[in-house]
Amino acid sequence: MTTDLRLAPAALAAWGTAWALTGGEVGDAPSAGVLRAAVAGVAVVGVALLAGASGQRRSHTVRSVGTHAFLVLAVAASTALSVQAAVAGSAPLAALADDRGHAVLEGRVVSEARASAFGGGATWTLAVDTVFARAVASGAGARAEVTVPGPAPPYGSRVVVDAALAPARPGTAVAARAVADVAEVVRAPPAVVRATNTARTALLEVTADLSPQARGLVPGIAVGDTSRLPAELDEAFKATGLTHLTAVSGGHFAVVLALVGVAAGLVRAPRWLRVVVIAVAATGFVLLVRPDPSVQRAAAMCAVTLLGIALGRPAASIPSLAACATVLLVADPWLARSFGFALSCAATAGLVLLAPPLIRHLAPWLGRPGAFAVAVPVAAQLACGPLLVLLSPSLPTTSVLANLLAAPAVAPATLLGLAAALTAAWAPALALALAWLAGGATWWIAGVARWCAGLPGAAPPWAEGIVGAFALAALTVTVLVVVLRRRPADGWPVSWTDGVRRRWRTAPREARAVAARLRLGVPVRRDRRFVLLAAACSVLLVVAATTAVVRVLPTSGDVPADWQVVACDVGQGDALVVRTGPAAAVVVDAGPEGPEAGRCLDRLGVTTIDLLVLSHHHLDHVGGLTGVLEGREVRSAWRSPVDVPTTNARRVRDELGRRGVEPDVPQTGTAGSLGTDGWRVEVQVLGTGIADAGPHGGISGSTDGHGANDGDGANDGDGANEGDGANEGSLAVSLRSHGPGGVLEVVALGDLEEAGQEALLASLRDGAATAVMDGVDVLKVAHHGSASQSVGLARMLHPRVALVSVGKDNTYGHPTDRMVDLYGGLGAHLVRTDECGTAVLVVRDGEVALACG
Repeated sequence: MTTDLRLAPAALAAWGTAWALTGGEVGDAPSAGVLRAAVAGVAVVGVALLAGASGQRRSHTVRSVGTHAFLVLAVAASTALSVQAAVAGSAPLAALADDRGHAVLEGRVVSEARASAFGGGATWTLAVDTVFARAVASGAGARAEVTVPGPAPPYGSRVVVDAALAPARPGTAVAARAVADVAEVVRAPPAVVRATNTARTALLEVTADLSPQARGLVPGIAVGDTSRLPAELDEAFKATGLTHLTAVSGGHFAVVLALVGVAAGLVRAPRWLRVVVIAVAATGFVLLVRPDPSVQRAAAMCAVTLLGIALGRPAASIPSLAACATVLLVADPWLARSFGFALSCAATAGLVLLAPPLIRHLAPWLGRPGAFAVAVPVAAQLACGPLLVLLSPSLPTTSVLANLLAAPAVAPATLLGLAAALTAAWAPALALALAWLAGGATWWIAGVARWCAGLPGAAPPWAEGIVGAFALAALTVTVLVVVLRRRPADGWPVSWTDGVRRRWRTAPREARAVAARLRLGVPVRRDRRFVLLAAACSVLLVVAATTAVVRVLPTSGDVPADWQVVACDVGQGDALVVRTGPAAAVVVDAGPEGPEAGRCLDRLGVTTIDLLVLSHHHLDHVGGLTGVLEGREVRSAWRSPVDVPTTNARRVRDELGRRGVEPDVPQTGTAGSLGTDGWRVEVQVLGTGIADAGPHGGISGSTDGHGANDGDGANDGDGANEGDGANEGSLAVSLRSHGPGGVLEVVALGDLEEAGQEALLASLRDGAATAVMDGVDVLKVAHHGSASQSVGLARMLHPRVALVSVGKDNTYGHPTDRMVDLYGGLGAHLVRTDECGTAVLVVRDGEVALACG
């Protein structure tokens, strides 16, 4: 049977056009000239095709090809126009975000809230329709990512927020990021949405006292709420390819709607009533689990299937998938950049195109049920593999095994969890019982994930990025061509299958005979097959036991394995670590005297320091140098040009010299790139201190090495090196960190005081470094959060996160109220080592998260 692929080129055209035109910020409109050219091209081709189709000599094949070409061009032009329309609606909000202004936004909450990465609170998406700014109200058709310190408003409610705006990340559907103090609800959600909100909240309440895995997995598998999924279990799901269980998709629709369809069939409902019941159930299910990209794809295909049933013409899978993808991409072009949508489409295509031939090849060996059970996860994994490599450069070799073992528990977990959600609001005791039963099913799934993730070679590394994706795609196609071009084999030899069946039938009788011989003391004959079977069972038991022990043993460090930037808790001092490899990093400052900085690097597993940056020579930045160097290779080092205090500067040179390292004094603009194995840091010197240092590096007007009195009554002096000016000789560096999860732009200012910061600001305005002109992700706040801060520099850098390395109960009053108010007013999330401990920043799927400890 031939697969109908006629609509596939149109879907690919929509996807490619949407991808190309949504790569920049939402406010970056596509060229009007390009769009006009595309529309004109469609018109010209259409006229030519219509004219040609009327000729007698026009062949059917040519007409068919021409029609398909016209459809492809039409879809591409429609997608381009859709992008332009979306950009036009986003323009007012995007322009305000580029200026980092304030605005009052009004709109509807269109996403579930997630915990804010920094400082508590919640982050959610607001569909903005009205913007009030600069005394003008303007219409908008845009989305904003809003963060508030308190709880998020209910899904579907209409809210007003007074927010500080910042540009959105390129390639995302939101036009701006907004930080607000509060979200005022001006209209409650519609009744049906309010009912789903109640069901989701009630499910979380009834599962709150279950085991950790059930508390996270029952809501995750039932309604897609993974807010309480343990981090280690989430990693195990990723490593074993089981994340689709908590990302509601076609499998969930199949389970739920199959049950509804069977129930409708049992009562002998007519076809039209069956279609209506399934449609209502599907709509309610979408509202309950929220219309995420994968849910949109599954719901659209469900709608096409129901339409086909209603018309008595069952829909073909590939044309349905292509048509649904095309319509959804034209309606929302930013779906082209959604991994969830791409994986959902790829998995569906894989199941339709690859599963049937795989079943035919496997059936002679495994039987029809066994072949189906194996072919489905294999087909999905083969289709999704190249996309998964883009997310994580590794191969989930245990994915098929994990899906096979978990499959029996998926339907019970889904249906029992949904039943608990639907009954939790009005019958909590019944819901608790159902959730407990669902927890039994998720216990098996969690056990499978952990065991398979712990097997040797569960996730071997693979080439990252586009190269890795294309390499895996080429390998997959090659293997499929080799395997599927061969005729299905005859299966196991008849003697083998007959022997297995005979052994299965006689096993109980033989077991009773062996037991009787053992009771009578008669030796049991052990043939070679018995010995081999016993050895195989022993090996399996050893592997299982070893894996279980490995999973429960403590690791060498308790920080996330994908840590990217770390502010070590070293007390009143600085030690910043930016990763450049599996066991390598750039280290900025070594903290005060003591072993804390060295222990932090040990905890992170850092054995190689690609670059050591010593911003200046005060003891709270170089005192822990011995511990930092101990047992580690240092490949290069930078130091401040101000050699005061002279004793500390001499000690630094001596310590590094004993390890064969000659520290350089870099110039403003000095830059380089460091990193291996998927980790890379682009480092650049933004400034080397202000130019009017005194004879010993001192700064006119400075009374103390820690900024004297900050104006808030807090003495910043440490009682040593007063007036030496070392603070204002601090190196300021930019570190752009590239990791598997995304990019973090980090700036470290050493202990620059306000005068030094103002000098740095002037240098940056003169073009010393363009990378930080549009704001940074993370700023290591100067001088432990003293009051001596430049307002202008803070506004230019406009960080998302303000890291303050500060000692608990320090006597200097750090961080000061002035500094907290300054960066808080800019919408930055304040992270303090005296409260957080060692602050670990990670980037996962483009989102930044914080771990404290």
